[in-house]
Amino acid sequence: MSKEVIVIILLAVAGFLVGGVYSTYKTAKGLAMILGVCAVLAIGGAVVWMNS
Repeated sequence: MSKEVIVIILLAVAGFLVGGVYSTYKTAKGLAMILGVCAVLAIGGAVVWMNS
């Protein structure tokens, strides 16, 4: 698998996680915080993978 495909997959996962944060924030703020941390980690992983 090429480097670009992995970056795109990580960014797509981060997008789904951000959508989960948006949809769960009003009802379950704790879960939304966990999803937000996971989204930040996925974005950070994509950036690191792209630069390596």
